[in-house]
Amino acid sequence: MSSPRLITVKLVKPEKNQVVTYCARVIRATPEYALVRAVWDHPRLNLGYVTFEPGDVFFEHFYADRWYNVFELRSATGMLKGWYCNVTRPAIISSETIISEDLDLDLFVSAERDRVMRLDVEEFEARGLAQRDPHVYAAACAALEELERLAGAGAPPFCV
Repeated sequence: MSSPRLITVKLVKPEKNQVVTYCARVIRATPEYALVRAVWDHPRLNLGYVTFEPGDVFFEHFYADRWYNVFELRSATGMLKGWYCNVTRPAIISSETIISEDLDLDLFVSAERDRVMRLDVEEFEARGLAQRDPHVYAAACAALEELERLAGAGAPPFCV
């Protein structure tokens, strides 16, 4: 049996002139959707509402037709820690890469789905998209509301 193939993920943060690049294992992929598995191989990072530990596993959902991605976060032992969601432009998914452009607006959903936290709202608003690019601004705000609705309902990918 062959092992799952690797894909390069590029998380683009144009406002910060930054690209985060890493390899992930493909679980499922089509031109419209990709589910990949990545392992946190960085030092411990405490965000206050969740802590990323070395060995944590991210099941990352990317969509070519949605303005967000969703990372299901599990400990190395498989315990669900929650979901970290990035509001993004629709992903560009190919057989070799996934490119996702971050719009600086995030959502964290706790494992029990009882805490839903909007993150980086000030940073997003400071970009001035409401005036510079009202279409992108509206799409991002709608994506955030859709994520909150899906999480509240326990709909995929917010189900265990």
